[in-house]
Amino acid sequence: MSEKNQDRSRAARDRLTQQREQDRARERRRRTLIVSTAVVGVLALAAVIGVIAANAGKGDKDKEAGPAVTPSGAMGEDGLALQVGADDAPSTLTIWEDFRCPVCAQFENAFRDTITELADSGQLKVEYHLATIIDGNLGGSGSLRAANAAACAQDVGKFAPYHDILYRNQPAETDDAFGDNGKLIDLAGKVDGLDTPAFRSCVEDGTHDSWVEKSNKAFTEGGFEGTPTALLNGDSIFPKKGNEQISEANLKKWVAEANKGKKPGTVGATPSSS
Repeated sequence: MSEKNQDRSRAARDRLTQQREQDRARERRRRTLIVSTAVVGVLALAAVIGVIAANAGKGDKDKEAGPAVTPSGAMGEDGLALQVGADDAPSTLTIWEDFRCPVCAQFENAFRDTITELADSGQLKVEYHLATIIDGNLGGSGSLRAANAAACAQDVGKFAPYHDILYRNQPAETDDAFGDNGKLIDLAGKVDGLDTPAFRSCVEDGTHDSWVEKSNKAFTEGGFEGTPTALLNGDSIFPKKGNEQISEANLKKWVAEANKGKKPGTVGATPSSS
């Protein structure tokens, strides 16, 4: 092959190589454009879905929330405490509870008689606050439904005995039996005069649901470690006070120490149990 022909062949190969590189470059740009467009589309779709989901959630909350209907006679800040005992009792026992909480039932069943004795004798008043943490942890609605029913009982002055009935008949923690309003109404039959059309309507309509949710929000924002939380004049006493373990004898001693030199309460006394 002559030198001239060799130069022509080399030039042709160079042009072919250059053309192939250009074709590859165009293909890379085309693929990049396709991928980029797809990514933008996915992100845009995700953004739209996110907005829809956020707005849907917001709408559901707005629809479900409604005004908080405070139970009759509720006390304390924002009307979140259901009081048992005399208004002027020298000491206050504050208890945060969840009706599905098994430790709460253990606490109540162990100290119910002692607390009742101290409240009935005017030595302390008890302020019950209701929470729904088990619903949040395990799912279901038993904490909320039972708390609403207890608030309905408060409306007719039957909170204390109904509160005790609920804890005496508490289902297993994983059993959401209290999520059934019919079960709660059946248990109301164990409290004289509670199972009335007004009580049933209050339970079935969820009259105090928003109030219960407000109470639970106060619990979660209060920095408490769990339920039950028991405070005597603001100091934690469960499972112990200082280095002393809670017991019936210690509870009586702690109240006596706190009340030293003070008269028992008598004003606005509320029965603590049936």
